[in-house]
Amino acid sequence: MRELTKLFLMLDNNETASSAGGGAANGEEDLFGFSSDSQQPPAHRYNKADLELISSFYSISFNINMLEKSARRFYELNADAFTAFIQAWMSELPIEKEILAFGRNVMAAKDKREAEIAASDRVNDDTRTVLNASGKVQFEIHRMYGLLRFFPGSEGEYIARFAPDSLILPALTGYFTVRFGDTPWVIIDEKRALILSRLRSNSAEEGLPLKTEIQILDGPLAENSGCNSDEWEDLWRHYHKTINNESRNNPDLQRQLMPKRYWKYLPEIKKL
Repeated sequence: MRELTKLFLMLDNNETASSAGGGAANGEEDLFGFSSDSQQPPAHRYNKADLELISSFYSISFNINMLEKSARRFYELNADAFTAFIQAWMSELPIEKEILAFGRNVMAAKDKREAEIAASDRVNDDTRTVLNASGKVQFEIHRMYGLLRFFPGSEGEYIARFAPDSLILPALTGYFTVRFGDTPWVIIDEKRALILSRLRSNSAEEGLPLKTEIQILDGPLAENSGCNSDEWEDLWRHYHKTINNESRNNPDLQRQLMPKRYWKYLPEIKKL
């Protein structure tokens, strides 16, 4: 597996992406060291340390001291480049070589000014590839702030399911922590068999602090986690119909903002 944490460590040596087993197509290993013709479950592509790093980076209490030496120097040199590096990796595109070259180019800068120039130089092929992939991921992260639909679970938590194009689940940590406050929640990435949750450490006791955790599942996902999602979705559709202004319907704009690949998870659309 091509781990994000190890990719950061490679910034400090001359090892190339290809010599380290990185990206190719047609049955060869991709960015994550995952063979395209393998039947291995998607969850096995990921390392929990990488997922926790991303989740912490996007949390409301990110601490730079949790980063390893090379990653910390990279962040201190240019935080935007650090973000682009992570988000390009999250895109799951076979661009490990470009990501590594981009990171080394920024790290070679003499000062923060030079690093800023290197990190934004779209004339450079590697930089342009990384920034385009990063932008794709950032766009989907912000899109999911509005497109996730939550329904109540059996333990008082609110549950949302989705299958994003990129590995964005850990990046939702901070936003939904703020949005839900003391209300427990769970977000499930069905495509990758990953779960991001913020639950009480003991659901039988009230008033205990909420704990954020990301899990990699080996088995199949439960369909409804003990809740009546159909009833909740009917209620949401009724609310949507009540507030909808038919005279302002714009199907083309709706498809642009809510692409069809997401409709499975949108109650107001999937049963129309």
